[in-house]
Amino acid sequence: MSEDQLYPIIDFDPDPEAIISPFMNETPPDFPEHVVMCFFKEVIEKVAAERDVKTVYVARSEVGPVPFYEMEIEGKRLGFFQALVGAPLAAGFMEKAITMGGKKFVVCGGSGVLNPELTVGHLLIPTTAVRDEGTSYHYLPPAFEIELNQRVVKRIETVVKDEGLEYLLTKTWTTDAFYRETKRRVDKFRKAGCDGVEMEASALAAVAEFRGVEFGALFYGGDVVHADGWDHRGWNDRTEIRENLFWLAVKACLGL
Repeated sequence: MSEDQLYPIIDFDPDPEAIISPFMNETPPDFPEHVVMCFFKEVIEKVAAERDVKTVYVARSEVGPVPFYEMEIEGKRLGFFQALVGAPLAAGFMEKAITMGGKKFVVCGGSGVLNPELTVGHLLIPTTAVRDEGTSYHYLPPAFEIELNQRVVKRIETVVKDEGLEYLLTKTWTTDAFYRETKRRVDKFRKAGCDGVEMEASALAAVAEFRGVEFGALFYGGDVVHADGWDHRGWNDRTEIRENLFWLAVKACLGL
């Protein structure tokens, strides 16, 4: 029995056409080529309420409706929507945005950190993501990690640097199973160079590479995951950090 029969996850099929597509039997609406995916629902809702935005499309899933918005900033069209947690949904909604016309993506969100010396709010710009999730293996052949688009990485770094903010260019560990972050695996991936741990980056990078679009990510350090235990640190209550992160992502994205 071959390895791909033993382990279905490594049976990569490069065929770009699948039986199910994002807009089957319907014409996709026109969406901007510059797109920000933000994991913070309250930030998306605040921007949508306070800005002159247009609802381009509403995606449906069992978690409820997810509006895809458009607004104009300094004469440029920007698309944005809430990215849903976990690689499969995040990747699926990115596919919808690509089908509608998205070409340049920046995602912003929170990330666990493996280095307890990193304070809450410290910005992480992933340069590489470890593929410890399943979705990316349906977009690219098996590999330990994936390199993020360096042009987008440099653009995000420039924006953050211009704002005078502390940041770290680093590798991130993307995992499907946050209840399986064992001491051995935390130690393994920290030794491999990972300062952050999250659930979507490697999958989104794989979708972008497979579909021929640009993608980068900007996270802020949140809870600590290390050998001595877990510290929540109230990371998801940092309202100002979360909103500022969105606007940093917007500035980076529109500069691509």
